[in-house]
Order: sequence, then structure tokens, then C-alpha cells
Amino acid sequence: MKIAIIGCGNMGMAFARAFLKFDLVKKEDFLLVEKSTDRMESLTNFQPGVLTGIIGPQIGEYDLIILSVKPQDFLSVSEALKAVIKPTQVVLSIMAGITIEIIQNALNHNSVIRAMPNTPAMLGMGITAYSASPEVDMNQLRKIENLINATGRSVFLEDEDKLNAVTALSGSGPAYFFYVVKAMIEAGKQMGFEESVAALLVKQTMLGSYHLINTADKSLDELINAVASKGGTTEAALRRFEAGHLDDTLKEGILAAQVRSTELSKG
Repeated sequence: MKIAIIGCGNMGMAFARAFLKFDLVKKEDFLLVEKSTDRMESLTNFQPGVLTGIIGPQIGEYDLIILSVKPQDFLSVSEALKAVIKPTQVVLSIMAGITIEIIQNALNHNSVIRAMPNTPAMLGMGITAYSASPEVDMNQLRKIENLINATGRSVFLEDEDKLNAVTALSGSGPAYFFYVVKAMIEAGKQMGFEESVAALLVKQTMLGSYHLINTADKSLDELINAVASKGGTTEAALRRFEAGHLDDTLKEGILAAQVRSTELSKG
């Protein structure tokens, strides 16, 4: 498969590197389109098949077009792409908030897949939810699913509207974990640890806890109770969290992100 990537920022290149890692695409079968001259210079180390700063007729030679530009740049990109895109090509958008219908109308093109990855995709540990227009046939969908899975795992959603919730839950999700980790490290510093020691304690705790969630044959409540002995230190912390309604605050924040994602998708 030959792939054109329009917008070669962190996420666009995370996809490209994942495809190469698993031998799904050859370097010479990439077209990288990047408007930033500074970014283009850094991309020369990637040794792409074709590196260009403009959207031109050569895009018509590629099977899949990945749109990874900033949502606010889509309008200008769509004007140029509309003139050269071919009906047989598939568009895969990883732009937040831009619906399949908006893309179809802007490009006058039907075969569109909309995906919402998250930043761990840069390590091959992402989770990407995606939806497709009816014009994308099953063979095309399977090929693109294989590509997406190179960046981690994927979930197909028949209801595109649920991608707004995905944006709030897993798309923005890494920031929530970073926020909690930062707070825990700050607490460690207040207890007298150097930042490096506090960071090591917290990050390794988070890593180990993740593996317990994945491997232990217990519910989350059971895992919590296994740590929180009655009258102990963990229970003291959990009671303070409950008094401050931490769980409600987290849920309300995530729901606020969903509302904002829905607003953005409606323009």
C-alpha cells in the first residue's frame, strides 16, 4: 500500500514509523507533505520516498491519504486536496473534532475514515477508535485496521458520534494520568523526597498498578480493598479523596471534555 501523509507532526510520524516497524509500508511508498520548512529539515533523516511542502497531483498515485493536520488548518488543506484527490482513494483523518460529513463535503469525496488515536501511539501503545463512511468497503477497512493496530490497539465504532466521547476518555486520557502523577510527585516532595526519588516511586507504582489491573483476576474495588486495610494509611487517603469528591470531579472533567469535543465537531 502507498500512503500519503498530510501533516507530519508527532502523530502523523508516529503512524509512519509504526507502519515501517511492522513492514506494512516501504519507505519508498510514502509521500510526506509538510508545510513547515523547519519540520521538513528534520524529516530528511526519515529518508521518505517523497518529501514535499505542497499538495500536488502526485497525491493521486497513493492508495491512502492520512490527514493529520491541525483541525484549524483543514479548510486550507481541503481546497488544495479537493483538486487532486481521486475517487478510488481512501482518506483516513486523525484530526480531532472534524466529522466524516464535513470531510466528505469539503473534499467532494465519499470514502472517509475518521479515527481518534492518543499520544501513546508514538510508542506503539496507543488506543485508537475509528468509524467509517458506508463507501469504505470491508477489504479497505481491514487493511486500514491492520495499519492502525501497528500503533497499539483499535476499536471500531459504528456510531461516529461516540468518537466525541472517545476524544474525552482516551484521546485526552493520558493528560489525566499525567495530572495525577504530577500531584503524587508534588506530595512526595512535600514529604521531603528529592524530585527524582519521588518521581521514581510514583512512576514505578503506576506501572506496576497497570500490570495488576491487566493480570489480576479481581475487580477494581477488590484491588483497592486489597491495599486499603481497615484503619490504615491507604484508608486515610481514600477517605480524604471521598471527602473532596475526587471521583465526581474526575468524572465531571471527562464529561466536560466530551461536551467540548461535541461543540468542536459542530463547528
